[in-house]
Amino acid sequence: MRAVRDAVFVQEQRVPRELERDDLDPRCRHVLARDPAGIAIGTARISPEGRIGRMAVLADWRARGVGSALLHALLRVAREDGLHQVTLHAQAGAIDFYRVHGFAPVGERFVEAGIEHLAMRFRLDHPVAIEDRATAVATTAAIVLVARRRLWIYSRELDPGLYDQPRVIEALRSFGTAGVGGEARILLQDAAAAQRAHAPLIGLAQRLPSVFALREVEDPVDRTYPSAFIASDAGGYYFRPLGHRFDGEAESHARARARQLAEGFDRVWERARPCSELRALGL
Repeated sequence: MRAVRDAVFVQEQRVPRELERDDLDPRCRHVLARDPAGIAIGTARISPEGRIGRMAVLADWRARGVGSALLHALLRVAREDGLHQVTLHAQAGAIDFYRVHGFAPVGERFVEAGIEHLAMRFRLDHPVAIEDRATAVATTAAIVLVARRRLWIYSRELDPGLYDQPRVIEALRSFGTAGVGGEARILLQDAAAAQRAHAPLIGLAQRLPSVFALREVEDPVDRTYPSAFIASDAGGYYFRPLGHRFDGEAESHARARARQLAEGFDRVWERARPCSELRALGL
């Protein structure tokens, strides 16, 4: 843990070691990320009061989901400890990372250890509102990156502007190639529209057919369903009441709600038709 923090904070960011190490460490709960060889690549901590800090990921492992996994682990700890909210001081370059994970700014920016920061807060007792495409894309990618083995995606036509975005496609590709026996079920209301749009997710499903399965709803009642969502077996979900819009709500650790969405999805899945024509296309 100290080796990772020294590499990131002391050597890379030039934070004095006497400031980086403090008396709070022994009181905190810490999480550690390791690579397949068991080498530490990331770490973070949370205090008994719910203050997240010392989030550090080695340079070679950034933008690969390690930070999201560490953050989700800390949020699980916070819920286990019965906390209603968590707080942190986000470095300026990491504000967007925390924002898309549901953290809200508190107050104005300030300088700490010579680096610009912003105080942020995450409420553990209610969903986060999603109001624009950029947040929708980041939220969807984050849900995919921390999924364990199962994803459920209910979409009208693979939502142009969302499931065709490089960030989301790359997250889905990482899920599909993780080699953990994962499965992503994708339900469409209009498979032909997705086909005409040359949706990149169709091509990914063709290359990884053992992971990605697509079906189209046929029941008239199912076809009137107005919403869209993604849910994972890690408890994350992003639900949009109107499937053609990005407006909706999301939570990263809401197992009951994610399970509810998955169970409703599976009932529709059983009576939907397999999209065999999409697998045959050389898009």
